[in-house]
Amino acid sequence: MTQPGVWVLADPRAGTAAQALGIAERLGLPFRVVDLQWGRLARWPIPWPSLAGLTAEARSRVTVPWPGLALSAGRRSGPVARWLRRHGARTVHCMRPGLGAADFDLLVIGAHDRPQPAPNVMEILGACHRMSPGRLAAAREEWAALEALPSPRVALLVGGPVRDEGMRPAAAAAIGRQVAGMAGSVMATTSRRTGAPASEALSATLARRPHRLFRWGEGGANPFAGFLAWADAVVVTGDSVSMLSEALATAAPVFVADPGGLGPRHLRLRESLVAAGQARALGEGWFTRQTLDESARVAAVIRARGWGVTAVGDATK
Repeated sequence: MTQPGVWVLADPRAGTAAQALGIAERLGLPFRVVDLQWGRLARWPIPWPSLAGLTAEARSRVTVPWPGLALSAGRRSGPVARWLRRHGARTVHCMRPGLGAADFDLLVIGAHDRPQPAPNVMEILGACHRMSPGRLAAAREEWAALEALPSPRVALLVGGPVRDEGMRPAAAAAIGRQVAGMAGSVMATTSRRTGAPASEALSATLARRPHRLFRWGEGGANPFAGFLAWADAVVVTGDSVSMLSEALATAAPVFVADPGGLGPRHLRLRESLVAAGQARALGEGWFTRQTLDESARVAAVIRARGWGVTAVGDATK
């Protein structure tokens, strides 16, 4: 039996799984996605290599031949990746793994998480993601109708307070007014954390400016990638590591908005991007920047080390 030599251990949370998937897609190799489902034991830190945190159904997907390379992200998938390493796989893990940090071949950790220097640590800006140049080019074609919006076209990506029940409508309206003042048109999208009241407040604020608003949960195709592809500038609320990182894949200036109180980790994220010349706070002047492609940089390191080409135990290779 043959399988791709690269496995992606896909956490159920889309934003977490996207970090490992983004690296896999940039490797240019076939890969297998192993969907993870968590049982009760996954709530607790598991200090050893183990599949114990998985449901029985998810464990049944972990079958020989073992991969040559396992890509993972998030604390819960750490013990699974370490178990595969015991079976011969190289392991590349995004974010802090919790316990057993030394038991990975490569840890990819954002500067905002203050990683301690170690031989197996690779520090990046923001997080890895799936917004590749190819995906942006395809989105520009798919959403070509957005070109008709007046320039400058500003993409507004709205999240919300990390642990609160939705963004305050007044905060959403304030961001909307500020963005409308710098834009010829606004391409806005909200997230689950935004909440309906804040989404309605944002809609009312943008009413007098040419705009396109895509609310979280709205039916139809999601124009998120199209908004990025056609943006002359991007404004992102600072609560979302993933949206900020995806915005940096464009060549447009990126501005960070405060959704109503950022915690220390997200403040450090903003500071790291500003210090690198990759972002500014909303309200500061327009600027130029280079695209940031951290997923490709990680993939280049993996290719240089020759990891993940052949499945372990595959007698046909």
